[in-house]
Amino acid sequence: MKSSSETAMRSSGSGCVLVIMAKAPRAGMVKTRLAHSLSPEAVTAFYCCLLDDTLALARSLDDVEVAIMCPDSDVDELVRLAGMPSAGKAASVVAQKGEGLAAGLTSVFAHFAEGHRTNAAQRRVIAFNSDSPHLPRSVLEDAFVTLAAHDVVVGPTYDGGYYLVGAKASHPTLFAGDGMGTSSALERLLARARALELSVGFAAPFYDIDVADDLTRLAEELRLAPARAPRTAAWLKEWKRL
Repeated sequence: MKSSSETAMRSSGSGCVLVIMAKAPRAGMVKTRLAHSLSPEAVTAFYCCLLDDTLALARSLDDVEVAIMCPDSDVDELVRLAGMPSAGKAASVVAQKGEGLAAGLTSVFAHFAEGHRTNAAQRRVIAFNSDSPHLPRSVLEDAFVTLAAHDVVVGPTYDGGYYLVGAKASHPTLFAGDGMGTSSALERLLARARALELSVGFAAPFYDIDVADDLTRLAEELRLAPARAPRTAAWLKEWKRL
């Protein structure tokens, strides 16, 4: 039986895009705050698991196009890592314009919202981080439904940031300025949305994986429900034994 969110997504038309914000898994370039508790090799291996499970989560959504946005230098490696799934949808890999997360998010909406004019009124684009594969699928489904009724949708994290942001059009100044990746990131985003007179809807609050305490929390969750993120669950099971 389809959930009410899935039904709402289908009834409101196609044009949903979920874009994963990713980097190539290179030492010192991903999950840098975990370097205090894990070796560089362990950090990159863990990130590969997160990305693989995040892609599986994204591909499980019905009627949703899946893509990856990344720095230009990472495209070839992420194309190889994303690959072609044995069953299900492929994920396109697109190079962002400019450097940093703010430039990446701006590129998402410039490319997928403004760059595809066909049926633009129905196109809903959500940018999603690559380290929350444990997020319930229903949260993503609900976020697309929320976006249908608002200009912007945001998924807050408990540390003052956000794990997803969506829009139906490109708003180049929405991510301008500093504060990305800090405890004030959400506050700054909402302030810019207010300045642009954009209506904002919210997805359920959640947590992403930044520090060792997050690893412990995730390991306990996936110990009880490993199918939510199987590669990550297997990695964490080994990590807990060390």
